[in-house]
Amino acid sequence: MCSPRSSSQPSTDPPATQQSPVNSHNEWDPLEEVVVGRLEGATIPSDHPVVTCNVPTWAGRLQGLAAGMRYPSRLIGPAQDELDGLVELLQSLGITVRRPEPVDHKRRFATPDWSSRGFCNTCPRDSLLVIGDEIIETPMAWPCRYFETHSYRRLLKDYFRRGARWTSAPKPQLTDELFEPEFRTPAEDEPMRYILTEFEPVFDAADFVRAGRDLFVTRSNVTNRMGIDWLRRHLGPEYRIHEIASSCRTPMHIDTTFMPLAPGKLLINPTYVNPDDLPEALRSWDVLVAPEPDPIDERLLKVTSMCGKWLNMNVLMVDEKRVIAERHHTGMLRALERWGFEPIPCDLLHYAPFGGSFHCATLDVRRRGTLESYLP
Repeated sequence: MCSPRSSSQPSTDPPATQQSPVNSHNEWDPLEEVVVGRLEGATIPSDHPVVTCNVPTWAGRLQGLAAGMRYPSRLIGPAQDELDGLVELLQSLGITVRRPEPVDHKRRFATPDWSSRGFCNTCPRDSLLVIGDEIIETPMAWPCRYFETHSYRRLLKDYFRRGARWTSAPKPQLTDELFEPEFRTPAEDEPMRYILTEFEPVFDAADFVRAGRDLFVTRSNVTNRMGIDWLRRHLGPEYRIHEIASSCRTPMHIDTTFMPLAPGKLLINPTYVNPDDLPEALRSWDVLVAPEPDPIDERLLKVTSMCGKWLNMNVLMVDEKRVIAERHHTGMLRALERWGFEPIPCDLLHYAPFGGSFHCATLDVRRRGTLESYLP
């Protein structure tokens, strides 16, 4: 039998009028608080087909030999220096920076169906989706990322205690039924196909970008239709989710394909997105076509990057005008200036082997703004 709580026992419930520390509705309101990923303990991801289907065959074979090993120091060192510089830049702009716990990703874990080692927690944008005052833990399709959000639990519990909503999507089984057997990447002249079946809902948060009451998503090799439907039903009629068609043959994450930068301003990848195929509601927006990325001469970066060449699009908006962008990609910096933005050059080129650039490496937890509708 439960005894009533003593009046002297403090309540853990937030006051009804407490303002949530989590508040982010779009990609451009003034940034106040952000989570930045970590490199400590990073481990080369597994050779599971859902991982290797996004890289060339030769790279998949190499990954199979190195899976579960630590990343070499010659990759970690430069990336860590650049990540430290990003943290310092954000703090110099008056933005609160939070970090996940360091994790030994080399440790093996298991479910009743399979076991794996981890990967890293360099990209909070992948495993956590912020919608207003709610943080959603996403059901990711890579087995090596199954427990990745555990490194954020200290932060999640703190946000919850201070008034945020905290949700976890259904934890997937990730059994063989989720993956197409004998999957082969489609050729340019073939119909699009994906490695995921519709066995259960899976999605990465990084396949979504937000514009107030409207969200945009790309179906990919880590996000299936069932995952999109789960989020649509969870958010309810207050939000609309639009699917963006991409011609990428190995799609994974929307932020090098389609990026709303400010109200009425949309950045697109000219290789993956046809402006004529955009949703009708976006026809009134200025469509900004990303310039060709500047070439990268470092051979080690070319062969170890987990991302395509279009990381010049992977920018972080500080507000509607200021944007943190890669210093190396001078073509993008000049284009942003022509479009009326104020680029803040920063180095993060060596972060690519760990999953991306500025948008990937961060999760905007609080932006100063309210829920608005920017589309008719």
